[in-house]
Amino acid sequence: MRNAFIIVMLLCTTLGFAQEKQSLETIEPQTAYENIHVQQIYENEHTSYYLIWIKQSVTSHKHVEHTESITVIDGVGIMTVGEQQFEIKKGDFFIIPKDTFHSLKVTSEVPVKVLSVQMPKFNKEDRVFEEE
Repeated sequence: MRNAFIIVMLLCTTLGFAQEKQSLETIEPQTAYENIHVQQIYENEHTSYYLIWIKQSVTSHKHVEHTESITVIDGVGIMTVGEQQFEIKKGDFFIIPKDTFHSLKVTSEVPVKVLSVQMPKFNKEDRVFEEE
């Protein structure tokens, strides 16, 4: 019984330190950028996690096979997803279904900063820009 307790405690200790804790609010771009900066924060065989900063806009595009979830960390903008248009701000969360055109126009003085989670794992060849 004592050995089982020790094994469980070691396992809990190992799992507790297996992942690095980060504050998404304090992470800043690693380089200067003109309009959009993308920083990968994690990826596995199923999912990609990115922090994205947008100063002006994101051109309308879709991901043919990817569903994307967005959590807004900072900034304000007008988001278009399919036929819907809505304001986004800090704390907002929404889903962009696969094969759905979406775009963003930043309306705040500060860049819009989002956590983008793409499922399945991101593949840049899956991104298709809408003809304007």
